[in-house]
Amino acid sequence: MQPETVGRILEKAANLWSFSNDIEITLEANPTSVEAARFDGYRRVGVNRVSIGAQAFNNADLKALGRLHSVEDLWNALEIARTAFDRVSLDLIYARQHQSLKNWEDELKQCLSFEPKHLSLYQLTIEDGTAFGARHKAGKLPGLPADEVAADMFELTQSMTEIAGLPAYEISNHARPGEEARHNLIYWRGGDWVGIGPGAHGRFDAQTARYATTTALSPAKWLADAKTDATEYQVLSPEDAALEYLLMSLRMAEGCDLQHLGALDLNLHQSVISNAARYDLPVTYDRDRLQVTASGRILLNEILTQLVRESA
Repeated sequence: MQPETVGRILEKAANLWSFSNDIEITLEANPTSVEAARFDGYRRVGVNRVSIGAQAFNNADLKALGRLHSVEDLWNALEIARTAFDRVSLDLIYARQHQSLKNWEDELKQCLSFEPKHLSLYQLTIEDGTAFGARHKAGKLPGLPADEVAADMFELTQSMTEIAGLPAYEISNHARPGEEARHNLIYWRGGDWVGIGPGAHGRFDAQTARYATTTALSPAKWLADAKTDATEYQVLSPEDAALEYLLMSLRMAEGCDLQHLGALDLNLHQSVISNAARYDLPVTYDRDRLQVTASGRILLNEILTQLVRESA
């Protein structure tokens, strides 16, 4: 996307909504030489934070992931980004094919040597309906680490980032205090956001209901639909809104605001508190907040299943 296009989008947004003086405007970028050359232009039109899709510090794995950049491109892009923006974040994927615990440790050391203020570190997951899902089903993804090795990678990630001063504020996101991604916090705290563009999702409260919005996944269809605003609107039931908030908030170190959960749906609130005590889960809670312990985050899916058991 050309900087001029970004500028027009931001100008339109500023006309529709008032911006705070300290607004965070993040642009996700790939570390190709072409995109890195536009960083200064992005900054001039208002972008003040960039999130770079590094994915790996290994050329063979970058190729396997279908990335178009090399490790040399990545380092060049990081240096350019550091001169253009005060706030730079990196995305990395671990538990990749043929990756050992030592391989991941070495890559994470390289990443931390850049002294980033924010990191998004995602474990590779294979999902149906994706290109990786189809390849895995066809037996074309050999060498994926065993679950035990992937768990060790998660634990190593927590330890190394903590020592480097970037503790996990969310299960896959790490930041120096005050450098957390504000737009991500809105999602996890159950706030309002507008989703614009192909495949965009949104959430917002209006009067007495909370709405979920979706748009066409295909860019061509979205462009055609945009002329008539074919965004789909769905009213979320109080139960669905409360469950979504619970699922999202427990991903964070700060956990779930129990008073907010109770205001959304008192029945779910009572069920969650009851099940937290009944099943002796790795959580801490009082009248105001429910949190998954640091050691329990690797079991988050199972914990969530136990917390909402019998709530329906």
